[in-house]
Amino acid sequence: MPGLSKSKYTSFRKCPKYLWLGAYKPEEQVVDSSMQARFDTGTSVGELAKGLFGPYTDVTTLTDDGHLDIKAMLARTQQCLADDADNICEAAFSYRGCYCAVDILRKTDDGYAIYEVKSSTSADKEVYAQDVAFQKWVLTQCGVNVTGTYLVCINNQYVRNGALGVHQLFSINDISEAVAVEYPQVAANCKAAKAVLDNPAEPAVPIGPHCHEPYGCGFMSYCMRQCGIPDNEPTVFDLYRGSFEKQLEHVHNGIVSFPDIVKSGINLTPMQKMQVDCTMHGTKHIDKAALHEFLNTLSYPIYHLDFETMQLVVPPYDGTRPYQQIPFQYSLHIEHADGTLEHREFLGNGVDDPRRALAEQLCRAIPADACVTAYNKKFECGRLSELADTFPDLSAHLLSISNHIIDLLSPFQKGYCYYPAMGGGFSIKAVLPALFPSDPDLDYHNLEGSVHNGGEAMDIYPLIAAMSPVEQAAARESLLRYCELDTFAMVKVLEKLRELAR
Repeated sequence: MPGLSKSKYTSFRKCPKYLWLGAYKPEEQVVDSSMQARFDTGTSVGELAKGLFGPYTDVTTLTDDGHLDIKAMLARTQQCLADDADNICEAAFSYRGCYCAVDILRKTDDGYAIYEVKSSTSADKEVYAQDVAFQKWVLTQCGVNVTGTYLVCINNQYVRNGALGVHQLFSINDISEAVAVEYPQVAANCKAAKAVLDNPAEPAVPIGPHCHEPYGCGFMSYCMRQCGIPDNEPTVFDLYRGSFEKQLEHVHNGIVSFPDIVKSGINLTPMQKMQVDCTMHGTKHIDKAALHEFLNTLSYPIYHLDFETMQLVVPPYDGTRPYQQIPFQYSLHIEHADGTLEHREFLGNGVDDPRRALAEQLCRAIPADACVTAYNKKFECGRLSELADTFPDLSAHLLSISNHIIDLLSPFQKGYCYYPAMGGGFSIKAVLPALFPSDPDLDYHNLEGSVHNGGEAMDIYPLIAAMSPVEQAAARESLLRYCELDTFAMVKVLEKLRELAR
């Protein structure tokens, strides 16, 4: 296995400790479902981009146990070069322990151009230039004349109409200027990165802006513990809407825990002060007058609405764009004045575009002038607005629903109700267990099946079409029960607010 790959090089450029931990303590990295989904998306985008320039040779070779056969890939690449292949995918090169596989290597009149494929919609040339400059350096040392360096990313302005237009889906950006800035540093960086990998001693790198830039770090929790920041009590990193830059400043000044915050007398926003006071004294903050005012904006029947959406890099239906939030499901709890509760729901079949059927059923279920609640209504209102644009004949009704939505997040975000257990967060996942700490029916972790959060719902729905009938039934049931809990949770939260306002 090569000592320094392009991914390891970019890890070093982010943080030497990030590189070292990946090699020596990979078990400390937290890879959540959303991160894994990004990895999978990157793989699928790479496969789709291979045919951008016509016929190609993919030199990817696997061993019997499913790992990359680097030696075979290096040999196949050299044969492709000898054969004057026009397009080589995953073209492999190695120079003194530095290894890279170029996404697309395209023949030009006097050499080859490098095309790096990313699933991002942003052509962040400075960030991606590190990766591409490393590739250019390795290829140059191997005797390849690199005539151009390009970034292939997703064109978020592309709207599908019929068969997928691969050339319209991608945008190609010349990043030669950014690569030229990085290129002179590559040799020295490779030497320094190898030194880090060869040293069994963990680098002493404090937490800093690099922990979040240019992307987040899966080792963040580990490094914070090493810096003396406990994970079993609130710290400055839990302050409501605190900037990471300000949090780092506090830590460097020895202010970590909430008692430290109180002793230091640092300036806090009113919400942060309430959070610290409630946490330190173990008390709740309830503004009954403000809660009364909020509750008086509601009228029966109350329609509690929640959407689930998917965001696919490849637009699946006509009229959709890359990464568009496409609603495929909703849950609706209707709360009547006498306490009666109705539940209605919609879930697409996983094959057809679900939006028209969802919009029509929603218009039948919710009167145009009804009192509707959502938790963080900006999301639901955004989806309703998009549906209204897509289906002009339903527009007036959908926009009326949107205009009548009242946000259940509001009383928490405005400080009318705060429990220490909320931990400075006001999402439904933070509020619900704080208000109902001992109710197993309101615990998302107790849901049977594979869906326990919105990310899992987003990931599983696009896979339904390829599942067996048994798997489809299980996935659909899991999606339905998860979304149902979201709106039932809203019913319970509103019930609790009424109780607290008395």
